[in-house]
Amino acid sequence: MSPRVLPTVLATALIGGILAAAPAEATESHQRPVRLLGERILPNALQFQGTTVGGLSSIDYDPRTGGYALICDDRSAINPARFYTATFPVSADGVGPVTITGTKPLLRPDGTPYPPLSRNDPSKPQNEQTIDPEELRVDPWTGDYYWSQEGERTATTLIDPSIREARRAGEYVRDLPIPANEKMTPTAGPRQNLVLEGITFTGFGSLLASEVEGPLLQDGPEATTTSGALSRITLQSRFGPILAQYAYPQEPLFASPVPAGAFATTGVSSMLAVDQADPTKFLMMERSFVTGVGNKVRVYEIDTRGATNVLNVKSLADAKHVKPVKKRLLFDAAGLGLSTVDNLEGMTWGPKLPGGERSLIIVSDNNFSATQVTQFAALAVPSERL
Repeated sequence: MSPRVLPTVLATALIGGILAAAPAEATESHQRPVRLLGERILPNALQFQGTTVGGLSSIDYDPRTGGYALICDDRSAINPARFYTATFPVSADGVGPVTITGTKPLLRPDGTPYPPLSRNDPSKPQNEQTIDPEELRVDPWTGDYYWSQEGERTATTLIDPSIREARRAGEYVRDLPIPANEKMTPTAGPRQNLVLEGITFTGFGSLLASEVEGPLLQDGPEATTTSGALSRITLQSRFGPILAQYAYPQEPLFASPVPAGAFATTGVSSMLAVDQADPTKFLMMERSFVTGVGNKVRVYEIDTRGATNVLNVKSLADAKHVKPVKKRLLFDAAGLGLSTVDNLEGMTWGPKLPGGERSLIIVSDNNFSATQVTQFAALAVPSERL
């Protein structure tokens, strides 16, 4: 049996055990709250090695360097699609200055950077078309990068979302398979800009979990102020095979836009394994923006045990007796004491803290806008809350 086959077999057996496990009892913690250690805001339009720093939609701790890797969601419109590396000290005493230490473009299979949308060549394979980068994770086995992108849905263009592997210098390695229901078709699949926002390793690196930011077209309407929505979480082997899929219940919109009918959106912007030893528990960052009101960001802990495997369920809107994952609120960013709650999109575990706390690092995507900020913050999460 090849080295790649064995972990896949083990992962499949592991998921079988998870699906058969009895649901865990949900418990509400009344212990120490999640608290803010400190925050830092980068200068707007910061220049680094010929690029504009911004659009930071994910962050991941890199144990090989003690620093962090961050993906930029620039669709090669300002500079070629890219990632950054950075360092900043985090301790029980606070957060030190953020230093950008490097940047590399993400490369296509032919070794060239991804083009802007206006320069797409429809005759080329999809993995050479423009991309919408969203989340990047450091592979715990190799130190390489796995990253997600949202694809494109317009009246004339359909580009599938993807999860790709890249070397540490940005060179393309491969695309992982994605579920058929997450591919773009004229009448089904993901909505525009509500696709693969989050990925995370689990099962000691043998598994990769991903989430769709909003409901698939076939899974029902987006959340409103009166009702939530169901999106999907996928669990697969790091080598590709898809093992399970779960329904995730999103919260209703927290407010109505001003004026009525103006833009409002909500969805899951990041996903993070709670513990590499437990492939059933994750943190989900639900990020909402409502015109005239602002941002609301909440992080929930979820448990997939006992949830229905919906991999072969064509429509969550029509399905009966589907049991979604269990969730409970870990914190609302509005209660942390941040200088502002901006467009938070990324999170990762940072250094361990004394007293049984873990540091959780969050970052905001400023959309390259002068009215928004690139915000780094570190939180202390008591171990009894997880």
